[in-house]
Amino acid sequence: MSNNKERLFNEFLAPTTQEWLDKIQVDLKGADFNKKLVWRTNEGFNVQPFYRREDVLKLKTPDALPGEFPFVRGNKKDNNNWYVRQEIFAADAKEANAKALDILNKGIDSLGFHIPGDKVSKEFIETLLDNILCDIVEVNFSTCKRHTLELAQILVEYFEKKGYDKAKVVGSIDFDPIEKIVMKGKNVEALIQVAPQLVDAFKDYPQFRCIAVNTVALNNAGAYIAQELGYALAWGNEYLQQMTDAGVDVDLAANKIKFNMGVSENYFMELAKFRAARLLWAQIVKQYEPKDDNSCQMVVNAITSKYNQTLFDSYVNLLRSQTEAMSAALGGIHSMVVTPFDAPYEIPSDFSERIARNQQLLLKEECHFGQIVDAGAGSYYIEHLTNSLAEEGWKLFLKVEEEGGFLEAAKKGTVQDVINATNAKRHEDAAKRKEFLLGTNQFPNFTEKSDGKEALDKKCCCHHKDDECGEFKKIESSRLAADFEELRIHTEKAKTPVAFMLTIGNLAMRQARAQFSCNFLACAGYKVIDNLGFKTVEEGVDAALEAKADIVVLCSSDDEYAEYAIPAFKYLDGRAMFVVAGAPACMDDLKAAGIENFVHVRCNVLQTLKEYNEKLGI
Repeated sequence: MSNNKERLFNEFLAPTTQEWLDKIQVDLKGADFNKKLVWRTNEGFNVQPFYRREDVLKLKTPDALPGEFPFVRGNKKDNNNWYVRQEIFAADAKEANAKALDILNKGIDSLGFHIPGDKVSKEFIETLLDNILCDIVEVNFSTCKRHTLELAQILVEYFEKKGYDKAKVVGSIDFDPIEKIVMKGKNVEALIQVAPQLVDAFKDYPQFRCIAVNTVALNNAGAYIAQELGYALAWGNEYLQQMTDAGVDVDLAANKIKFNMGVSENYFMELAKFRAARLLWAQIVKQYEPKDDNSCQMVVNAITSKYNQTLFDSYVNLLRSQTEAMSAALGGIHSMVVTPFDAPYEIPSDFSERIARNQQLLLKEECHFGQIVDAGAGSYYIEHLTNSLAEEGWKLFLKVEEEGGFLEAAKKGTVQDVINATNAKRHEDAAKRKEFLLGTNQFPNFTEKSDGKEALDKKCCCHHKDDECGEFKKIESSRLAADFEELRIHTEKAKTPVAFMLTIGNLAMRQARAQFSCNFLACAGYKVIDNLGFKTVEEGVDAALEAKADIVVLCSSDDEYAEYAIPAFKYLDGRAMFVVAGAPACMDDLKAAGIENFVHVRCNVLQTLKEYNEKLGI
């Protein structure tokens, strides 16, 4: 048998990289390889159309082992299990407790309680945690930063009262004053001094973390993956430096930091991000000379993004979050929160929360993602992405350190400026459909109505007012779909225009352009009427007027527009808005005849639709 195998493989010689490139160049028929096949990422590096073993031989990441420094392949050696976490707003302790006990019977093993600052008390915590076994279930808490130390002391007293084995209590408190500076512009720098006291309170609880790095906020504000990565490192290093400068042992300080990171829709890139993040964080902590390499582990709670969620066609959010959850799970995270699909427009319902739980359970129990350690290891593509993201993230980390550290950069507003600029660019790209949002700016549901749904305003659960509010710049966060949703809801409330496709001439071109125009105009909630075709433009215009069309879209081929466009425009005679689908060579002649409106792939869709609304008096 072995001889047969040898003869078989001798029949097939392995082509070299150059031979592959030569073959590709032939197939491209003279087209530029770099323009056609090389992807320039938003993260600042190129991705090739194929990778080979020789591309990763020079990398160090494939040589790493699971559970060992620098932890690029994960913190565990024998499994990839993670905590399935659900968030609970705990304004009423009894109601929150009842909900927690209920979902603990439905697959959840990690709870995230959000407690208003004015509710923090011993009685509240005892009621909230009644019958919840904190040495079996992961318990996480967040409250007003000014009440966090008080909450910590109450929790420690509660754990001791219950007699829990301190080594078995797993959880965290979300203490992250820098997030308030970055996201709200509030000067809460003085609160950072509380960090050493928090660490001291939980020093005997090795698996309970109390300092948070909330770069999920940057993710939800539109940050690119490399930006979230680089800032996460600088953010975490800021806290580590502050605590060690205050005399906290480096091993203790490092073991109390938890990263809450977002997950966007870029499947392989996000998977690689978590690998790169662990690699770089381990290198950073190592510079502080900890006694134990395990102190260099990065513990991450992953939260699927809200930035790309949509109000319209909201069930598509399930597809987005499922892809994101897969990235996080395979990336080797500690715990995960899947954001419910209805989060953009309502407080998540029981149904949406159940689906969000089941999305994780499906991956863990049916797809067995929790059993394979670092499933992406050895993949030439993923190893390349890991290395490239690490390089870009490290560049940003060093840049922030040159500015004096993350806190100084946040106070100067440079972090906010970068994220705001990225957010603005992504909104512009969405407006031009360079970045797709299925169901919103591309392939919208033509017949869907908002049914009273509106975007939720962001409200803080803590009603404390800071005198220092607004001292620093803040990040202006808005979902990518927000502009289109606002336009569509406005159109729906005012008037729903009727757009009629006047299809004529070349069959293939008229159908393609009618479909393009229907998708284009439906992004604003217009009612679109497609047609099989007309023999004359007069027949088409008459049919449009009979359908009470507000817009008539001429759909044909570029060559035929010279014949059809001007007669159709003149026959319509201002009785409806006239639009030509495409950017034909004769466009200047058509404009000279008075035709103003054209829809094509180079249009800014959002701006064009706003202009149409204005012309229609909406």
